[in-house]
Amino acid sequence: MTLDKPSQQGANSTECAANVMETVPLVMRFIRSEMRAHKAAFLSIPQLRSLAYLNRYPGASLSDLAEHLGVTSATASATIERLVQRDLVQRIHHPQERRRIVLTLTEEGKSILQQSLDQTRTQIADLLKGLTAEEISSVEKGLALLKNIFEQTEFNPHKR
Repeated sequence: MTLDKPSQQGANSTECAANVMETVPLVMRFIRSEMRAHKAAFLSIPQLRSLAYLNRYPGASLSDLAEHLGVTSATASATIERLVQRDLVQRIHHPQERRRIVLTLTEEGKSILQQSLDQTRTQIADLLKGLTAEEISSVEKGLALLKNIFEQTEFNPHKR
């Protein structure tokens, strides 16, 4: 494997944005592939994304999940129904609003997601072993910057 080297003269924000748009899909394809390759192989990508979202936002509504997945409420409902049937997600009536359903992961759902995350993290760590300490530090700094920028744009249903 050969590694592309960053340009020596600093890139401007437009060039950096192009690099982000070129790199992030590669990373996401790898993560999706690895997540499905392990114990969660029986789950579709939307189902895995649903588990990850509900892990991050326990008690989210179906419409919150649909917005996150970029699908209709009917499609999200079908996805959730399959996860409920597999005992990975639980639908509960909201305590104050009986018409509202909240979604949470079951213990089995948490376990499947965590195992898949752990195994994928190990695969990524194996890929990064070929980097020097300085390169790993550079990756860490770049990721921290990106995380700080994009966390500000993330949809959070609990901020409503």
